[in-house]
Amino acid sequence: MRANCSSSSACPANSSEEELPVGLEVHGNLELVFTVVSTVMMGLLMFSLGCSVEIRKLWSHIRRPWGIAVGLLCQFGLMPFTAYLLAISFSLKPVQAIAVLIMGCCPGGTISNIFTFWVDGDMDLSISMTTCSTVAALGMMPLCIYLYTWSWSLQQNLTIPFQNIGITLVCLTVPVAFGVYVNYRWPKQSKIILKIGAVVGGLLLLVVAVAGVVLAKGSWNSDITLLTISFIFPLIGHVTGFLLALFTHQSWQRCRTISLETGAQNIQMCITMLQLSFTAEHLVKMLSFPLAYGLFQLIHGFLIVAAYQTYKRRSKNKHGKKNSDCIEVSHTRNSTSSKETNAFLEVNEEGAVTPGPPDPVDCHRALESIGHVTSCE
Repeated sequence: MRANCSSSSACPANSSEEELPVGLEVHGNLELVFTVVSTVMMGLLMFSLGCSVEIRKLWSHIRRPWGIAVGLLCQFGLMPFTAYLLAISFSLKPVQAIAVLIMGCCPGGTISNIFTFWVDGDMDLSISMTTCSTVAALGMMPLCIYLYTWSWSLQQNLTIPFQNIGITLVCLTVPVAFGVYVNYRWPKQSKIILKIGAVVGGLLLLVVAVAGVVLAKGSWNSDITLLTISFIFPLIGHVTGFLLALFTHQSWQRCRTISLETGAQNIQMCITMLQLSFTAEHLVKMLSFPLAYGLFQLIHGFLIVAAYQTYKRRSKNKHGKKNSDCIEVSHTRNSTSSKETNAFLEVNEEGAVTPGPPDPVDCHRALESIGHVTSCE
């Protein structure tokens, strides 16, 4: 499999006199919007979500990183392998196949953190997985790309965006650290910040989705096969991540968290790597895939949240109905027992009014009722 890319020395992208195509200018505007909005979103969102992190639970994940290990296996094991299989199964063109593979090798995105919050997932595990996958991407991205492309005989060298990875780490860890500190010092105020951040984060996600559709409307004329892959790729990540977490005996809360972390990729990092590695002519054909992937992973995330919230409400209503039935049964039993108690007291009162010695027959019956067989006489 040979990519239709020339070597770096003869690549026309290295010429400063090259005019950018119209489609790439659109992508340039889109990149600016995505960069600004995603940076602001990442900072504010990770600060607010950091307010839900408890130091004790976070330290327990670090001491026993079983959940983090499962998440990393999904991120850099399942996702690159799935991308490779999709590229081979759909017989993609070399340029398109590389775009799919780079997306599969990217670390998890911060979008998974807010979705994890909305499905009552393990926020400590979610933030730990996002941070660890971003750090691991420094070595795992080059390794995975080399392992899956060594047989493709690529003439163009792929450039790993190490600077972008470093910026992502800073934008991720610093706000989270402040959020953890606020939760430690002011736990009541941190709950308010968390609720506000969740709502603002959801609105920002919608803004990013709308901006992506509007600004990239000229790029949606890509191959229907590529759009199909961008639709099913996140779904495969969610399902396989959930199944692997379930197979390793993780809790339901962790299964939901790992599932969302696996399917949600860092779109900005994928776009940056494509821009650093390919010419303007190829970028017009390639950038449509990460944009479509980002849109579909948003749609899938909202659908997962909606399904979980619906299930949660039905379970709560059913549980409340059972509790009301139990209260009615308990009230009925209490009423019945009070009536029996009153009747018993009335019988005792009648017996107490009757003067004279007790009847031998009555005494014998009373003793038999408590297990005595001796005579009363």
